[in-house]
Amino acid sequence: MTGEFSLRAAAEFGFGPTEGRPPAFDGSLRLAFPVDGGRGYAGAVLAQTARDGPVSVHLELRGGADPASALAQAARIVSLDHDGAAFLHVGVADPVIGGLQRAHPGQRPVLFHSPYEAAAWAIISARRPSAQGARIREELSLQLGETFELAGLDVHAFPQPAHLLGLGDQFPGLNLEKLVRLRGVAEAALSGLLDVELLHELGPERAYEHLQQLKGIGPFYAGLVVVRASGFADALLPMREPKVLAQAARLYGFDGEPTLEWLAGLAEAWRPYRTWATVLIRLAGSDRGPTTGADAKR
Repeated sequence: MTGEFSLRAAAEFGFGPTEGRPPAFDGSLRLAFPVDGGRGYAGAVLAQTARDGPVSVHLELRGGADPASALAQAARIVSLDHDGAAFLHVGVADPVIGGLQRAHPGQRPVLFHSPYEAAAWAIISARRPSAQGARIREELSLQLGETFELAGLDVHAFPQPAHLLGLGDQFPGLNLEKLVRLRGVAEAALSGLLDVELLHELGPERAYEHLQQLKGIGPFYAGLVVVRASGFADALLPMREPKVLAQAARLYGFDGEPTLEWLAGLAEAWRPYRTWATVLIRLAGSDRGPTTGADAKR
């Protein structure tokens, strides 16, 4: 590991299936997931004795999961597969980002376990409250996935694509259309269309278009898979996110109407960590960080 990393910040990064309310941090970050490649499951317990200190990982593998793949996947989930020290250079070049780095020390993006899981979440959660989607995801994991006891708590891994294909035409909370689309996501994963390696080969923009070929994955959810599941540190997609635009305008003291073109010009200074910088801007809207450009520059 290089650069700042806070396991507490990672564990408290709520989104998607956590309903924005992750469990209280007790010193361990617990992950359970189907391992990339379609074979086996992993349970992982991450621990860190001091911020910026080394991160230990205890892995439990099942179903023939490859240990190297599982370890690499765990690192990608918490963005430990990138050079955090290099990200600090962005904060030197841009005082606003530097202020946000100081306000959120060691914060890195936390991702869905895989593009496959993010695409499945897109189908499950579309047009319903996230709490309801989280309950359905939990039930799918209980019935078709694997359960690990990790540092004293049960954590459920989402089913591998082959197991998700076993869904019939009825499941509580999912209508027939969603079930068909979930099976489509599973088939895409099994055929390699959701492999991280393929998406990286395509690059963020082409991957964004590629993912919209899946039934039920429109521009918003394609962006979710690219930015929040694939491990791109430097993605800025042509999708309007009003909250990000408004927060960026506030942080940079911009009085006009913020547009995607304005944000793209601003983000040139964040390369090659535009994703990471955008995550900090999102966090600036929370009560943990600054909300004005003057505050960010202190």
